[in-house]
Amino acid sequence: MQKATARVLAALLFADTDSVTAPELAEGLGISSGSVSGAIKMLSTVGLIERVPASGSRREHYRLRDGAWAILMSAQNGMVQAMFEAADQGIAAAVADTPAARRLAEMRDFYGFMFRELPALVERWQAERSRR
Repeated sequence: MQKATARVLAALLFADTDSVTAPELAEGLGISSGSVSGAIKMLSTVGLIERVPASGSRREHYRLRDGAWAILMSAQNGMVQAMFEAADQGIAAAVADTPAARRLAEMRDFYGFMFRELPALVERWQAERSRR
């Protein structure tokens, strides 16, 4: 994560209000509006933050989404699957019984495990969260 993105995420996590505007983030963090805009775009894309209406304000407000972390991990399934497939293709291209083939096999096995386990893990988290 880029430094500005991490700072915007931290600012949203520690905000004492329900939502924050981009100019408030830029001013509070002492970074450019362009940096804030890029951070907001990235954090929105992965599902961590969302734009929310704010009565009496014409500015766009942002907040950390409810269930943000589970959404983030669920979205990781596509990346995990892509890494699994890349490793599988690498194994096909590598010479058998070489260090490269062993590293690629470990990568494939790890991402295969993650792809199988993440959905159940997120489901268990959501069930635990609803019990609280």
